[in-house]
Amino acid sequence: MMATPKYQAWPVITDADKQAVMAVLERGVLSGPLSPEVTALEREFADYLGVKYCLATNSGTAALHMALAALEIKPGDEVVVPAFTFVATAMAVLQQGATPIFADIELESFGLDPESFERAITPKTKAVIPVHLHGMPCDIEKINQIAKAHNISVIEDACQAPGATCQDQKVGTFGKLAAFSLQSSKNLACGEGGLLVTNDESCYKRAAQFRMFGENIEMGDKNAYDPKRPLDLKRSYDSVGIGYMYRMQELSAALARSQLKRLDDWNANGQRNAQILNEGLKDLPGWIAPKELDGRKSVYHKYRVQVSERDAVMAKLQEAGLEAVQWQTKILPAQTVFKNMGYSQDVYPNAQELIDKSFCLFSHTHPVWAQSVELCEHYVDVIRAAGQTCDSKSACA
Repeated sequence: MMATPKYQAWPVITDADKQAVMAVLERGVLSGPLSPEVTALEREFADYLGVKYCLATNSGTAALHMALAALEIKPGDEVVVPAFTFVATAMAVLQQGATPIFADIELESFGLDPESFERAITPKTKAVIPVHLHGMPCDIEKINQIAKAHNISVIEDACQAPGATCQDQKVGTFGKLAAFSLQSSKNLACGEGGLLVTNDESCYKRAAQFRMFGENIEMGDKNAYDPKRPLDLKRSYDSVGIGYMYRMQELSAALARSQLKRLDDWNANGQRNAQILNEGLKDLPGWIAPKELDGRKSVYHKYRVQVSERDAVMAKLQEAGLEAVQWQTKILPAQTVFKNMGYSQDVYPNAQELIDKSFCLFSHTHPVWAQSVELCEHYVDVIRAAGQTCDSKSACA
């Protein structure tokens, strides 16, 4: 047993964050489709990515749902999603009345396997949602090529990957639309919230309509907006289609704007910490550390390692005072909601292997990107010491 250096809890709330939120309370504008913090966040995040349009939402799941609605996905349509991801990726497809079709993943990137995606395509396939899981870009360029050849729209699920890049281009800018999450465990956190981005004006307009009861906010309404009377916005009150109430509120937007200023610094901290772990674990027998591939730069929302005898290894590390968590216990087709729909669980070998033989170092509360060099070096020391004390039959060997 070694003394564990202090952990840094996430999110880190600074005086600047508190001042940003207090300014909203002092202003007294707390909600509305044209409220100042929300519209400023949309503009600033669009600038950060280099895209034309951004819509702030109340969750990353809502952003995914809005993206599907913007593409006019309907019942009977099929949408390909990876078998290993958070359930929201596939749940949004169900919410739109369409059918999720699962495909396998790449073991090295944790992302959608392009060949498995191509095999899953049918005449009913209208969209694909590749996921940049754990902040690691998937093979988005190959997926885009396949999608284009089959006239399939790409929605990037970048909920865990704000700031990650592929060939120096930020993820979220490769597909027709992309969704990001601002939930409190994410690299860019405001509690609960999400962001939808696109360069397509027609998709933007349909998504904006869907976000607010199916109602349009026209330019004339924006010109007449009085920030001193935000609840008296001139509106048509004419819903032209089905919509939800997916808007973000001002307090969350203010916190997200403040946190966005430090996103690149936190991402860089996570990349530095991952390098320490990668270097320390690279020659440890039985361990496979995450690695960046083909010009893809991860922001390490999770630091996932693959080992044999996963449960025994996790238990040994936890006994030594390290945080080790599984994050997801079943591939999506094995979750009850999809089992009850008749989905097979036996055709996604890579996804199942990753579930069975991997776990994440650190946790939601103490993510890798928020920690010190000292703590990451401590993890390396403990893991290597644990491995060296195992006998030849041990799971840690």
